[in-house]
Amino acid sequence: MSRELINIIEQMSKEKGISKESLIENLETALLSAARKKYGLNINLNIKITPNTGDISLTAFKKVVQKVANPNEEMSLAEAKKIDPAKNISDEIEAPVALFDFGRIAAQTAKQVLFQKVREAERGAIFDEYKDKIGQIISGIVIRKEKGCYFVALGRAEATLPIKDTIPAETLKRGETIRAYIEDVRVTPKGPVILLSRTHPSFVGELFKMEIPEIYEGLVTIKNIVREAGDRTKLTVSSKNQQIDPVGACVGIKGTRVQSIVRELKGERIDIIPWTDDPRVLIAKALSPASVEKIGINEEEKSAMVVVNDQQLSVAIGKKGQNVRLAMKLTGWDIDIISNTEYDKMKAEELQAVEIEATVKEKKRKENRTS
Repeated sequence: MSRELINIIEQMSKEKGISKESLIENLETALLSAARKKYGLNINLNIKITPNTGDISLTAFKKVVQKVANPNEEMSLAEAKKIDPAKNISDEIEAPVALFDFGRIAAQTAKQVLFQKVREAERGAIFDEYKDKIGQIISGIVIRKEKGCYFVALGRAEATLPIKDTIPAETLKRGETIRAYIEDVRVTPKGPVILLSRTHPSFVGELFKMEIPEIYEGLVTIKNIVREAGDRTKLTVSSKNQQIDPVGACVGIKGTRVQSIVRELKGERIDIIPWTDDPRVLIAKALSPASVEKIGINEEEKSAMVVVNDQQLSVAIGKKGQNVRLAMKLTGWDIDIISNTEYDKMKAEELQAVEIEATVKEKKRKENRTS
């Protein structure tokens, strides 16, 4: 039985990824619980499993007395001397307890406690493994869909991908292999919950890191990234090496690099913008694919007035204001966009106002001379 016990422990250790020492400790706790159920909760018991042999020893701490009144808690001096000749009256002694069958209830208790401890250890191991992977992309297999979520198998762990965190209009099928961003790992009463997302802006950033060697190696850096999943992503990139074009590195020859990311994102448009400290240039690039003709900025208020060709106005603003909204998030500037026609009209009105003001001043000057 002892060798069989060790074999079971070693097998569980390999299958569950839990250390042999931890399993033995958990089994000792389970057996101690069963022993207390059999011998009484008030008895001070101790149980030990020898790791190499699987031998189990059960002992009870008893008080050495002259005359035994409670055999479960006391031992006579003569019996104590047989175990340890140095013991005297009022000393405490650890005496072996004969290991008879704990009984059906005790064995069931041990089984339940061991199962619970192993499950807790397994949950702890899963949490420790995935908490350090927050912010990374992981591959998994969709196993089911229920209660507004997809459940994804990640080896021995199971992750949750809320439907609201999937790319709009995509429908995942059971058995499909997907990639997703680990947004969070939480501890709950039911065990660790691994939360995935395919809409998080950093999902795109991590895809670029996987697909673009220059980003993975740190030669090209993503400065900022904003996204409205399913429609458009904008990101700014810079290079630590002047010989490396950060945009070209991300796009690849004939767009091969970025296209693999676009396919993963179900056709989502991606604007890759070279980072610059010049806010005028940065804002103009951030409004891509629109072409900008004039930009005026207010550095104190961090606001900008952008003038575009009349035909470019709708492109610059984007559908439901998406393009300019993303550009503002990307740059951190408040951006107003007007057409050339509006700008010319505004300038004409300003010029007219200046002329009127000059005329009034000249009239007052003449009146002052006359008087």
